Amino acid sequence: YRRLHTKERQLSEFNQTEIKAMLGSYTKVLFVRDPFHRLIAMFLQGMGISPSFSSFVQEVLDSGKHNGSVAWKPLVSLCRPCLIQYDYVVMFGFLRQELGHLLRRAGLPAGSLLPELTDSQVQWTYRWLSEQMFSELSAQQKKRLSHFYRWDLAAFPFSSSFLSD
Repeated sequence: YRRLHTKERQLSEFNQTEIKAMLGSYTKVLFVRDPFHRLIAMFLQGMGISPSFSSFVQEVLDSGKHNGSVAWKPLVSLCRPCLIQYDYVVMFGFLRQELGHLLRRAGLPAGSLLPELTDSQVQWTYRWLSEQMFSELSAQQKKRLSHFYRWDLAAFPFSSSFLSD
């Protein structure tokens, strides 16, 4: 979509007609990840100053949805899947399969462009990490996290998420 100005602008700065035209001219792909896995990855990358996963989760919960980092905000509040009709939703843990499909749809040779992804190993590792990290949390933290990410859990099929319970 042609830019109306040279200055970069947020989607919310355009009027409804412009937004509709822009969104209609792109193939929209949303990459999603289990919110609990996102928290684990952020903790392991040192995004919080907390010495333990439990205290990191408490930081996230205390910061809330409005003051928290974009890194751990619920996806629904960032990507607006109820307002924007995405053409594809790609789940972390199924990247090789889903990216291959996207590349074929775009007319590109999927096999030669994809990095070597071992989805089953990634899923197993995150399952193990989730069990370890989840056991560190108090019952109240588990309940608050499930509530914090309730819309993500409702919008996307994270059926095996520890937060779904």
